[in-house]
Amino acid sequence: MNAAKTTRKTITGQRPEDERLPIGKSFAYGLQHVLTMYGGIIAVPLIVGTAAGMSQDEIALLIASCLFVGGAATILQSYGVKFFGSQLPLVQGVSFAGVATMTAILSGGGGIEMVFGSVLVASVIGLAIAPFFAKVIKFFPPVVTGVIITTIGLTLMPVAANWAMGGNSQADDYGSLANIALAAGTLAAVLLLSKLGNAAISRLSILLAIVAGTVVAALLGIADFSNVGNGAIFAFPQPFAFGWPVFDVAAIISMTIVILVTMTETTADILAVGEIAKTKVNSRRIADGLRADMLSSALAPVFNSFTQTAFAQNVGLVAITGVKSRFVVTAGGVIMLVLGLLPILGRVVAAVPTPVLGGAGIVLFGTVAASGIRTLSKVDYKDNMNMIIVAVSLAFGMIPVVSPTFYDEFPTWFGIIFHSGISSAAIMAVLLNLLFNHLKAGNSDQQSSLVASPPRMVREDELQALQDGDYYQGGKLMAADGTEIPVVTAQQYQIVKEKLDKGEISCPEDIRRICDGDAAEDPEDAGESDGPSTGVHAAGKEH
Repeated sequence: MNAAKTTRKTITGQRPEDERLPIGKSFAYGLQHVLTMYGGIIAVPLIVGTAAGMSQDEIALLIASCLFVGGAATILQSYGVKFFGSQLPLVQGVSFAGVATMTAILSGGGGIEMVFGSVLVASVIGLAIAPFFAKVIKFFPPVVTGVIITTIGLTLMPVAANWAMGGNSQADDYGSLANIALAAGTLAAVLLLSKLGNAAISRLSILLAIVAGTVVAALLGIADFSNVGNGAIFAFPQPFAFGWPVFDVAAIISMTIVILVTMTETTADILAVGEIAKTKVNSRRIADGLRADMLSSALAPVFNSFTQTAFAQNVGLVAITGVKSRFVVTAGGVIMLVLGLLPILGRVVAAVPTPVLGGAGIVLFGTVAASGIRTLSKVDYKDNMNMIIVAVSLAFGMIPVVSPTFYDEFPTWFGIIFHSGISSAAIMAVLLNLLFNHLKAGNSDQQSSLVASPPRMVREDELQALQDGDYYQGGKLMAADGTEIPVVTAQQYQIVKEKLDKGEISCPEDIRRICDGDAAEDPEDAGESDGPSTGVHAAGKEH
């Protein structure tokens, strides 16, 4: 019965992510996901392989292995099995968070085998704590998730800028007008294709723009496909191709910190894509997603790859295309598996010029930030400290982006955690939310000048007392004929109204005397008044 219900839910699309598209469209959108993250997934093996002093063939093996493992991890995460996989449109790939730690292990003489050993053990630790880590969802209200999603988009913008400039800062044409113009042309293509009335073309705008940009680059001689035919056509990743893993306590501890950062980023991406897809994300779903993340990371070293995480840029693709189907991402995972088994196809994709990816990345990463801003717009800023939470958390998230060396003098473990802008913002947002919204002892509405003021408003019954031409000037409410209109408190208004009903007063001067406390006929009347009026009153408060 449960299986039948699951099948029906998938077919009818009761959850947005369970929508099934025709197989052709699924693989087209899936390819778009692969192209979006391809530059990111090959960057880590390129950096680590170079740091390990590997040959070009060995680095190519690392790249193929990372594609293969990333494809398998994506399928597990998006399609899911019991206890493993969030069943959300999340693309998995090698995490950037561990690059600094892995290069530090290599520079210390540990070798690639020690890197693989530390990843394996740290990932098993992460797998064990995943269910407990998922309990933090109650500490991720919109004020926290909005900050994290916004930070994800903002921290990725330097990546897009680097791609637009050429990707390799050592290259002679890095930052050239030709590269930037190619990125700008790709960006323009995305915008123009998105504007077309055809929904299918609009949804495929990123993929079509990348293809168009690559064709233009080839015509201009910028794209180089000469190496596509060099090397093996088919190659299955050999387990432990670089030797058996080596286990070192210090390396494992450092990598465990990386795993905690990776889990934080994956949790943020799960919450982000859940917000974008407008689907329910609870602690159980986060735990399943983290278990898939950590299981993939634990198996990655066996097939010569590294820690796995959800790719934030693909969260942006879900937002911009509106395609929320997890089966589209599963199709993308299949494509990545094929690319991992067929290096020649990987070389074709690798021939896409980096500036083309940069032009598309500007739209993708900006969309992630915009999604976070939309979430923050739902936050209540009245009579609380949410403004402070957002301000400080975003600032901490931007520190490593605008000043990458800021944490260089800090202890290594601290630098690893806070060098990621996403982790910095997430940690600060959670802690400040706990401080101000959960541990409320000592809180005051007026404890900071940055507490948001209540919106200006006037009650309908108050507005009815005004006439055309009335105006406010010099702290006084004036009638159109230039005479002053007394502004009274609710108690004074009641006194005046009673006296008017009794016929005891008949002119504005009498009203002013009552409001100034001069016309109290007896102690009772005096006691009913708020006392002398020293100016204009609004909402019962003196200005």
